[in-house]
Amino acid sequence: MKNNNDVEIEVKFYVLSLKEIEQKILELGGTLLQERCFESNLRFDTADGRLRNQRHVLRLRKDKENILTFKGAAEAGKPVSIRQEIEVLVDDFETARKLLEGLGFEVVMAYEKFRTTYSLLDTLVVLDELPYGNFIEIEGPDGTSIQKVARNLNLNWKTRVMTSYTYLYEGLRKEKPELEGKYLTFAELKGMRFMPDELGVSPADLP
Repeated sequence: MKNNNDVEIEVKFYVLSLKEIEQKILELGGTLLQERCFESNLRFDTADGRLRNQRHVLRLRKDKENILTFKGAAEAGKPVSIRQEIEVLVDDFETARKLLEGLGFEVVMAYEKFRTTYSLLDTLVVLDELPYGNFIEIEGPDGTSIQKVARNLNLNWKTRVMTSYTYLYEGLRKEKPELEGKYLTFAELKGMRFMPDELGVSPADLP
């Protein structure tokens, strides 16, 4: 749910039980927009990490469609993540990848998740299952709307996550040398379990 000026306003929460959150969404009158869907994402950067150093994101995603996304740096000091986001649909995933590589970008991270998307109280609420844990993202027109939905879902606002899934994984890899070189995919992390403190997050759905 983006403003007309291509601004993304959202916040994440790490949760222990997606099933209970989903039930609460339905009780509140949420509408299912997209059934559980597998996503494959490639994040690109230059060899010297220019985009990362500027906290920019260049991503190619494949789910029901192929989407090329640019995200600017998040505004500092805000209670929610506010950043520029420009997205464009592309016809062919592999051709888009070749185009980006031809321009000098390379894949620096691959990551996967399963995502279910609901509409609730003028926001989008997505349930994300990643190889290292489960998360909720709430995206809306402003911070007030997002905070209201979080409160209705009984999520602890103080535990919100203000960074990306890939940045969380980079932090995890620094703590666990055995993950060096591994991408954030279900195949590579099969059989591994990670505690919230290892990710630097706290469950938002604890009583």
